[in-house]
Amino acid sequence: MVRIEVLRRAKLIAVAAAPPVLVFAALLLIWWAAVEVIQPKPYIFPSPGRVLESARDQADRLWLGFRNTLYASVVGFVASVVVGVLGALLLSLSKTIEQAFFPWAVLLQTVPAVAIAPLFVVWFGPGRTSVTLVAFTITLFPILANSLAGMRSADAALVDLIRLRGRRPNSLFTFTKIRIPNSLPYLFTGMRISSGLAVIGAIVGEIVVGRGGPEAGLGYWITFGSTQLRTDFVFAAIVVSSALGITFFLTITTISNRLLRNWHDSALMAEI
Repeated sequence: MVRIEVLRRAKLIAVAAAPPVLVFAALLLIWWAAVEVIQPKPYIFPSPGRVLESARDQADRLWLGFRNTLYASVVGFVASVVVGVLGALLLSLSKTIEQAFFPWAVLLQTVPAVAIAPLFVVWFGPGRTSVTLVAFTITLFPILANSLAGMRSADAALVDLIRLRGRRPNSLFTFTKIRIPNSLPYLFTGMRISSGLAVIGAIVGEIVVGRGGPEAGLGYWITFGSTQLRTDFVFAAIVVSSALGITFFLTITTISNRLLRNWHDSALMAEI
């Protein structure tokens, strides 16, 4: 029985993975064919083989960049989850509190990360701390907004039932039994959005406020490669960055489906 279930899951994974893998293979073929036909200079548009060769030769740099970008992404993401959920709890306590503070969260979202990153350099200096703060700033709003929407959209009938039993709508019991569980699907939606943004924020931060040496991330190596006209190395760093973002997104999606699969429609549909 267990063997059958394992085979069924493996088949589902293979079926789900086949379309994007085929598209990726087709893009590689088109890329290779375009380079063979047009024959551009390598520093303008390298071939897939040259990119692979560069990735092999610069594996140490790419691995260092991967680890540093992963660190900044994860720390910034976790901090945004903690602050976003706590902020949503606070804003959901009162409509007045929400009207007073939520517009400032929207304002933070509208400020370009490239514009605010230099301030982090002034306050905290260049390097890992500033890069992590850029990732945190970019990922905060989706988690805050989605968590707040989830807490605000709790079943009105259940809230009325709690009120009839002598509990206040904003009591600890109401939050732990109704509002927070109801907000989990919304929270995980925000986390899936922010998982990709965390990697983008870390790389943008590394390009703007990062530094080399042992703290060099993928963004730093992208900038380094472009200044040296090492387009093949830039492509390799971009591929690693994309792989990191996809892995991050799939990890959050898997956690979400496992936690929600027994009771929420979104996760139940993912199992079909």
